[in-house]
Amino acid sequence: MSEQNRLGVFKTYKLYVGGKFPRSESGRVYEVTDSKGAWLANAPQSSRKDARDAVVAARKAFGGWSGATAYNRGQVLYRVAEMLEGRKEQFVREVAAAEGLSKSKAAAVVDAAVDRWVWYAGWTDKIGQISGGANPVAGPFFNLSTPEPTGVVAVLAPQKSSLLGLVSVIAPVIATGNTAVVIASADAPLPALSLGEVLATSDVPGGVVNILSGATAELAAPLAAHQDVNAIDLTGAGAELAKELEIAAADNLKRVLRPLPAEADGSDASTDWLAAPGTHRLTAFLETKTVWHPTGALGAAGSSY
Repeated sequence: MSEQNRLGVFKTYKLYVGGKFPRSESGRVYEVTDSKGAWLANAPQSSRKDARDAVVAARKAFGGWSGATAYNRGQVLYRVAEMLEGRKEQFVREVAAAEGLSKSKAAAVVDAAVDRWVWYAGWTDKIGQISGGANPVAGPFFNLSTPEPTGVVAVLAPQKSSLLGLVSVIAPVIATGNTAVVIASADAPLPALSLGEVLATSDVPGGVVNILSGATAELAAPLAAHQDVNAIDLTGAGAELAKELEIAAADNLKRVLRPLPAEADGSDASTDWLAAPGTHRLTAFLETKTVWHPTGALGAAGSSY
């Protein structure tokens, strides 16, 4: 059959929840267009039920993921970077369409996203060294502080940076042992939904990352009020929505990450996600556990430690 007579195969984008690819429970979709208004695809419009299902999946996956060794989590995250590198051409096309970039600029953004993922993968077994340690105490005790993951984190992805910003908010959450429910950019969700396909074919256990597309405010409200969500990242929320979500999050004392001014991408197209990320996102969703242990005598000679 000649190319002129061949029917094109349009991609059906789906949610990524619990390691599977469901359509929205509501059956709704919405049109996604490029920077010039041309139609790209129909994306699933998630419902509150989809958000609750994603929380259930994230909670189920939390025990195994947080219990894995930090070194193992680093290996898993590095595998994601390998898969991203292998699908670079696809992501270049999607980022270029989503953000109105030239092919060369989109390629640079995708390269930066892969590098960013590798960077966070390298921190999995090192963050404990800068956020924990032995504390000096006046007494015959060891006093040791160690970081532990907070739990299920709701992440509002940046609205303007469809891949690099997305990676910059997801990777540090799961690198430290948390699980995530991610609300993709409302206007440019396709790179996020494609990232779900990468995660599914890597070694990340199902439920560790769950990706929803749709109206940010509609999905963020039930997540902020959800009693089984332990923290929320407000990067993709505008100022008014962020204030409402903070109030809802206070009901069960969620950790709330207000983005730095340079990261407040709810409505700021000038956000520089190419800047060095630092470690503040790694420590934002960690709890500190402190253990006291008495020193004692060992052996007949009474040697102590």
